[in-house]
Amino acid sequence: MNKSIRKYFPLFVLPTLIAFVMGFVVPFILGIYLSFCEFTTVTDAKFVGFKNYIKVFQDKSFLHALGFTVAFTIASVITINVFAFAVAVLLTKGFKGTNAFRTIFFMPNLIGGIVLGYIWQIILNGVLARFGVTLQYDAKYGFIGLLILMNWQQIGYMMIIYIAGIQNVPSDVIEAASIDGANSWQTLKDVTIPMVMPSITICTFLTVTNGFKLFDQNMALTAGGPSHQSEMLALNIFATFYGKMGYEGGGQAKAVIFFILVAIIALFQLRATRSKEVQQ
Repeated sequence: MNKSIRKYFPLFVLPTLIAFVMGFVVPFILGIYLSFCEFTTVTDAKFVGFKNYIKVFQDKSFLHALGFTVAFTIASVITINVFAFAVAVLLTKGFKGTNAFRTIFFMPNLIGGIVLGYIWQIILNGVLARFGVTLQYDAKYGFIGLLILMNWQQIGYMMIIYIAGIQNVPSDVIEAASIDGANSWQTLKDVTIPMVMPSITICTFLTVTNGFKLFDQNMALTAGGPSHQSEMLALNIFATFYGKMGYEGGGQAKAVIFFILVAIIALFQLRATRSKEVQQ
């Protein structure tokens, strides 16, 4: 059996490997090169060194989008994970109808981001109209709107991961804690949470990367308004690359910086949460 696997392994891996190299590795390397060029198409690229990167850090709209994205990511990571974990705890108590509730909470994750953005734009603008404002009246309304949208979309998905983790906690450990006199809060804090750290690691990683990469919901809900004040990094990069003639190199440089930033933060987060797993 092992000999057969080794014999045919390259045959099965090769098509996927070729697709991965052509669809990801080559465009990624080409994108890094183009970030050091001025171009309108890949055939007329002219190397200009770090000129594009210098322009990026002089671009106030990019720096504002970076700050807005960081603030949004922090808020969304905290709220999504806290609410998802709370719902998961409630839905593992054995109440009647929990399967139906799990399905209902998960369903928003199946809806596309553009559709969700326009749905929540109508809902939230309808509410804000009573106060004479819209989502694009002030960046704070767009921030709150995006936070509500992302919580509604992602809580159900993270909830499923947390439920799987909670259900894998050995019942004898919970019983031992109860026998030792631990109340519900102590059991949750000192037993359940430490033992579901792998689920917390996964959910935190997903919410961090989703927060930074947010694009379609941002475009549909606020389109960056007013005056790019609610524009996040992905939308800012898109607007630079496709909306400003002659700024393609700058947009590509922003994309490279964006990738490096997300990679560093995601790796740091994974290391921090995994260290908690090792300690338990």
